Amino acid sequence: MNKNIIIILIIIAIVAVVVGTVISYYNRFVSQSEKIDVAWAQVENQLKRRNDLIPNLVSTVKGYMGHEKEVFTHIADSRAKLAGAKTIPEKIKAHQELGGALGRLLVIVERYPDLKANQSFNKLMDELSGTENRIAVERMRYNERVKDYNMSIKRFPGKVFASMFNRLPATYFETPEEEKEVPRVEF
Repeated sequence: MNKNIIIILIIIAIVAVVVGTVISYYNRFVSQSEKIDVAWAQVENQLKRRNDLIPNLVSTVKGYMGHEKEVFTHIADSRAKLAGAKTIPEKIKAHQELGGALGRLLVIVERYPDLKANQSFNKLMDELSGTENRIAVERMRYNERVKDYNMSIKRFPGKVFASMFNRLPATYFETPEEEKEVPRVEF
């Protein structure tokens, strides 16, 4: 009888360890997923700030360059795509397009020296620059959370538990190829 009790206690201990491990991994995945969501919310917060600045910047610039309608149209289209984006990958793509449109706007601004001397424009550019820095920081934090989560679900034994719980890799916020090129500056 003592032998049976010992065997039962060993089985109970093994089951407790297995159940504890499963619960631990499940909770880890949930925590990491929530951290990704919080980090993404911070990215979106900064992207919204940038998005709110854009109409003011465009209004200021429009007074100086009425014939550059193509750039303004592209910015408006990019903002519309952003408003329609539902998933994180769609939002990332829309923000990348908007960033590209802003880059083109700034290249055109170089042609207007009077505009660069305008106080309102300079203030908006400072705000936009600060916002871009905040976006970069929040984007880095988001990508760190994604990396931690993705590593957890790809490593053993996390990979086993991730497949049990239908956990898929999260999407990184990456820089598009066209933005990786060094801009050409001419004087």
